Amino acid sequence: MGCECSKLSKCCWSSDYNGSVPEDRNEVNEEKSELDDLPAFREYNIETLRMATSGFSVENIVSEHGEKAPNVVYKGKLENQRRVAVKRFNRSAWPDARQFLEEARAVGQLRNHRLANLLGCCGEGDERLLVAEFMPNDTLAKHLFHWETKPMKWAMRLRVALHLAQALEYCTSKGRALYHDLNAYRIVFDDEGNPRLSCFGLMKNRRDGKSYSTNLAFTPPEYLRTGRVIPESVIYSFGTLLLDLLSGKHIPPSHALDLIRDRNIQMLTDSCLEGQFTNDDGTELVRLASRCLQYEPRERPNSKSLVAALIPLQKDTEVPSHELMGIQDGAAALPLSPLGEACLRMDLTAIHEILEKLGYKDDEGTATEMWTNQKQETLNTKKGDVAFQHKDFIAATELYSQFIDVGNMVSPTVHARRSLSYLMTNLPQEALNDALQAQAISPIWHIASYLQAVALFVLGRENEAQAALKEGSTLENKRSTNA
Repeated sequence: MGCECSKLSKCCWSSDYNGSVPEDRNEVNEEKSELDDLPAFREYNIETLRMATSGFSVENIVSEHGEKAPNVVYKGKLENQRRVAVKRFNRSAWPDARQFLEEARAVGQLRNHRLANLLGCCGEGDERLLVAEFMPNDTLAKHLFHWETKPMKWAMRLRVALHLAQALEYCTSKGRALYHDLNAYRIVFDDEGNPRLSCFGLMKNRRDGKSYSTNLAFTPPEYLRTGRVIPESVIYSFGTLLLDLLSGKHIPPSHALDLIRDRNIQMLTDSCLEGQFTNDDGTELVRLASRCLQYEPRERPNSKSLVAALIPLQKDTEVPSHELMGIQDGAAALPLSPLGEACLRMDLTAIHEILEKLGYKDDEGTATEMWTNQKQETLNTKKGDVAFQHKDFIAATELYSQFIDVGNMVSPTVHARRSLSYLMTNLPQEALNDALQAQAISPIWHIASYLQAVALFVLGRENEAQAALKEGSTLENKRSTNA
């Protein structure tokens, strides 16, 4: 496969392209409906986010970057069942709370279906946190570099490139052309497998503006000269991502450009893609990457021309992203287990039987050693389990409360059993609180989500109940798969 850009001369995409990009009317309507569901940007207090992330539990860590000033991203769930990603900055990163909040509010005004949108922030005390939509299907880096079953298809790689270009074009149109450290970890996949650009990169990692944490071999040349990011720097990083998509590897741009000059394009191409695209298609992508990687920033294309260049290259546009990715469609409900069905029916008797059979085996690994050694003696003394077994739920509630109030040991199962006891005695809000506490102790325990669903159904909060039911089913399915 040859490339006519062997001398890195200007290609057919001019940086002053002003054409419009056609959009399907149905797609526009779907986008509007999706964005209408997003809440307005708001400020959260630290306790709300602590509860959402189960106390910033290690089990909820999604990613961790930066050796000198680590910024950790947690998955979490708000009280309304909305799943979120919470980025917690190092305390020294943003010493001025006012400056942090102003920057976050500005990013929070953006709303687009190509972004993992920013929903809120927290600048309480020394804390600096961002709250965004949660994307459950990992990063581009995971699917491109660390795949386990099948490599990403060519059509999906082209779709990633287009969606990313569209995200950058939207941000530019809203006056947010700067994106910090654009790389394969910044692209995440939503429930339906569609790629989105993380909003976290629209804010600097630090007040001092140090924007690039990746290897210097991938850093825009002007950043190395001045230490500052300009809009054209983002285009350079986009070019490195095009190389990633083409090669399936993280190839330094200097090496890639040497291969392009020598017309040795085969060395750039992922062998897993053999037969999935023509030489012309590959050449076009290499041309575009070459333009993005021009040494002089003014010679790089802008985001609008990137979109225009990528639209004609798209393949299998009618195939949903989740099919191309080979993942479960998040919009489709998983088949419910007997426990899930019982929760949907609000069959408290059936749920009681399942909890009875389960016993305390799910407490393993979540409770203290003291709890493991003493639970039987303590609970026999309290008689809580005896009352629960004999369906004396008022007594069970009192006895479990005595155990919980002592506070020496924690048990998600005790909270789950008291939650059901509250439901049996028509106290759904108290039941919901206990189910949330069970999840705080054990973040990936499906029964905690299921009990939240039942309590929410009883409280008449149908949409939130359905979300909790779906989460419980997803967690139970993952548990069964891993087992």
